Amino acid sequence: MSANFEAKKVLVEEIKEKLSRAKSVTFSSYNALTVAEDTEMRREFKKNGAEYKVYKNKLLLLALSELGIQGAEAYLHGTTAVAFSYDDEVSGPKIACQTAEKTKKLTVKFGLLDGKIVGSKEIEELALLPSKEVLIAKLLGTLNAPISALARVLIAPVTGLARALNAVSEQKA
Repeated sequence: MSANFEAKKVLVEEIKEKLSRAKSVTFSSYNALTVAEDTEMRREFKKNGAEYKVYKNKLLLLALSELGIQGAEAYLHGTTAVAFSYDDEVSGPKIACQTAEKTKKLTVKFGLLDGKIVGSKEIEELALLPSKEVLIAKLLGTLNAPISALARVLIAPVTGLARALNAVSEQKA
């Protein structure tokens, strides 16, 4: 076997490992991105627990088919970059869609979510979701609201009594 063939096998194994580890994967076309735009986007991916790589379509197809994921053939043509989101499902699609909107040079092709292929519309909808931290904060606020309301209701008579006693003491003074 040639060294080139062995290098490609290693790359396919790398892609499979990253696909297996990622919570979501975004495939995009990156035509005409400048070096500065690409560098800024890569920095954002890294900062948000995601990784951005460019692979050949044949290697991507081979890795996907070895993982049992079918249907990517229709999308994998032209230039293809892959964003692997390791920390959460939203960060990779969000950065890719923001870059696409900002530069008009990047196009989301499709994505993987829970090992299944989803179209670009689903990836764009996923990108609109708030981050995991914001969702947790909203959930905690929702869970905390009834308890806070109950505490205010229970303390209201005591507060009213204290105000009334304070008003009486100020009248006598």
